[in-house]
This record gives sequence, structure tokens and C-alpha cells, in this order.
Amino acid sequence: EIENEKVEIIGPDIGDLQPYDEEKGGGSYPIAVLVDVAGGELDKDAEAIIERRIHMFTNMIEGWYHMNQRQDTWMRISKDCHKKGFNSLRELGEIYILLYTSEMPIIESIQVTIITDEKKIEELLPHALEVYAARDERARTLNDEDVDTFYGCVLCQSFAPTHVSIITPNRIANCGAINWFDGRAAAKIDPDGPIFAIPKGELIDPIRGEYSGANTVEAEKSLGNYDRVYLYSAFEHPHTSCGCFEAIVYYIPEADAFGVVHREYKGETVVGETFSHMAGETSGGKQIEGRLGTGLEQLRSPKFIQADGGLARIVWIPKELKERFKDVLEAKGLYDKIASEEDAKNVDELLAFLEKVGHPWLKGEVELPT
Repeated sequence: EIENEKVEIIGPDIGDLQPYDEEKGGGSYPIAVLVDVAGGELDKDAEAIIERRIHMFTNMIEGWYHMNQRQDTWMRISKDCHKKGFNSLRELGEIYILLYTSEMPIIESIQVTIITDEKKIEELLPHALEVYAARDERARTLNDEDVDTFYGCVLCQSFAPTHVSIITPNRIANCGAINWFDGRAAAKIDPDGPIFAIPKGELIDPIRGEYSGANTVEAEKSLGNYDRVYLYSAFEHPHTSCGCFEAIVYYIPEADAFGVVHREYKGETVVGETFSHMAGETSGGKQIEGRLGTGLEQLRSPKFIQADGGLARIVWIPKELKERFKDVLEAKGLYDKIASEEDAKNVDELLAFLEKVGHPWLKGEVELPT
């Protein structure tokens, strides 16, 4: 039962967080935000939309910063903000309540719980992961050919002013948090909000995934910087990237193939760059040939870089990610063919590994669609 406008803090508040680094003037701590809402017109489809608004609302607060999504969220409060009097997470909860109720009138009652107790967060995480997995599973029941409407999201334009995320049944948002069903719910709940309907329009190129409706929105939302977008290719007119993407698909010239690196991987990729270094080059709302910020669920999509060879053109993935997607990689006979950091730490080692295992792309067994 919801106690309207209640804010609860479970765990230490801002001033009590430990350990505190005197030299840095702060520290790094676990955090979880629970938003409970009720309303006569609310349904389950609104869940991901309400969740994702935390990103936008937090970034409206001077001195606060919010990046990423789901279980990989990163929130920061500046020292200046704290010095000026923002010294309790209760204030953060109160701001959320104000913004939710003013921007989403469909919400009739709301309470916010902010958790910094690490054990409590660990208890809640498995359930959250189950919810996220169920959303992703549901989204796999549709294909782009089955619908007449796509959806666009500009929640990240404060970071990437020329970026718009095109969301289709076969293409989750770059952040991995909004699928096609979520986009439909968001556009219905808040027609003037940051997530909106896109008439699919004419299918110009079924291989690369070029649609007239997506091109029109790309031209409008990128402020005229781009007027074409391929949804199924990393070349020529690739999708723009914001900064909240879960992973990066990157071209490896020496292998004429692609690698994938996700945000949680802290080591160097096979090309000698870390995720954070690549992210700085890839983000900002730019179209960069051979670079795609992407949601991880895309690795399961039948349209994933379809024009470029799909999963069969992937040659390097961090071990943890290989294990996470072992089912789909094994189904395509690729699990043992793709290198990880355990198999190759540089391009020379990668090429040797690919030759040893007989990767289908290097053997010329993968035919690009025409």
C-alpha cells in the first residue's frame, strides 16, 4: 500500500556515508531508488517508462548527475551542491515526487524509497534482474515487419543534442531500458514527452534497415546534422550514440570484423582501448562508421548488424559477456569461435586464435545479405 508523498531512506544518508575520502572530498557508494506509484489509468506497461524518468529528473537538478540505467546506474552529487545545502537524500526523493506528479498527471499517488544499505540492495537485485529479463523476453515476440509504428526517445539530448534513439520491435533503445512496448506505453501516457511515435513509413532498404519515417525523425531531432539512418548496419549511416549505451560494437580493420565491449568490462579490448575511452569517442550523438553504442539485448535480435553479417561477424567479446549470451552464441555455433580476453589480448593474438578455431567469417563462410 502506498503512503502518498512518503520519502523513506534505508541506510546512511549523504552526511553519514562511509568511507569518506578526505583528499577527494567524497566517495563511491551503492544506491537503489524505488518509486511506487498508483493511478486508475496506470498499467504494467508504464513501469519501464516511470523508471527511466529517474534519469531525466535527476539531471534536472543542479549539481546532480545520472548516467546509465537498470542495475548499472551511476549517480553523482557535486561538492558545491552539497556545500550549498543539499545534504539529504530525502530532498532528492521530494524532488522526484514533485516532478513525477507535475509531468505525469496519470500518477495519483506516489512514494519514493532511496536505499544505500548494501545488504538491502543485494537482496533486491535478483528480483530487479528478473523484471528486466521478463521485459526483454516479451519484446522478442515481435518483429519490425509486424508493426506500422516505431518510437523515438530523446531523453539523452542533454548529453547528446543530435541524438535520437529509434526503438523498434527488433531494436531496443541504446540504454537497454526501453523496448518497443515501453515506447508505446510512454507515447500513450505522455504524448508530448521525450518518447514519441514514429510512423514507420516506406521501407527503403530491408537489408540495412532504412525507413523513410526514421529518416524524417533523424533529420529533425539531429538538428539537420543527419538525414539518413540505417538500423541494421554499422556502416555508412549508422545509428547515433548517446552516452548511456550498455555496450559498444566496434570495427576491427585487421580482421575486417567486429568486437563488442560492455560497460562492466574494465580491461582493455583487443584493440588496446578500454570501454571508457571508446565511449568518449562514440558518444555525443554522432554517426561514426564502424562504431555503434547499443543495448545488450540487441545481441539477441535477428536484425543485429544484419547487413554486415550479424553475430557471425563478431570475433571478440569479454568473457563475462560471452557467458551471459552463451545460449544464443551456441545456437549459432559461435561460442567457441569468438575470442575473449582469455584468448587474445591484441590483434595479432586475435588473428591467430581465429585461424586456429576456424571462425566462419575469416573462412569466408558468411554470406552478406543482398
